[in-house]
Amino acid sequence: MWLTYLKKRHQAAFEGELVHIESRCRLLSKMEDELDVYAKPYDAAYPVVCFDERPCFLIGDTVAPIPTQTGKIAKEHYSYEKNGSCCLAAIEPLQGKRTAMVYAQRTKKEYTQFMRVIAENYPDAIKIKVVQDNLNTHNTSSFYEHLPADEAKALADQV
Repeated sequence: MWLTYLKKRHQAAFEGELVHIESRCRLLSKMEDELDVYAKPYDAAYPVVCFDERPCFLIGDTVAPIPTQTGKIAKEHYSYEKNGSCCLAAIEPLQGKRTAMVYAQRTKKEYTQFMRVIAENYPDAIKIKVVQDNLNTHNTSSFYEHLPADEAKALADQV
């Protein structure tokens, strides 16, 4: 399922001539590497975890909702209050496991905290293959900025 989805996405990205040929080749090379990762059979010692930041808007009611009545459509007021946003999420596609955490912001600190949660979820894993984008916070240097060196090294070795 994931492999088919990624291939369709990959094909759609190149249908137009909007991507420069050098960028296209670099992206194609990286995409093939990732497709190879997804095509491998499940191995509990080396789980594949897809990580991304998904903006979730946390909103609350400013007017109490009207209770639903049998046979009637629920009614809500259009007015709401903002309670922040941000969600870090990880999916292990071959096992269907999901992990999500909500933070007030998305910095290297939150990334480090989230990767610690991922590592704790796979205590028997030798190495967790984390598939993620290239955002400036998504690298092991974040661990060293927010953890003692020995803990940062251990986390970097695991993920």
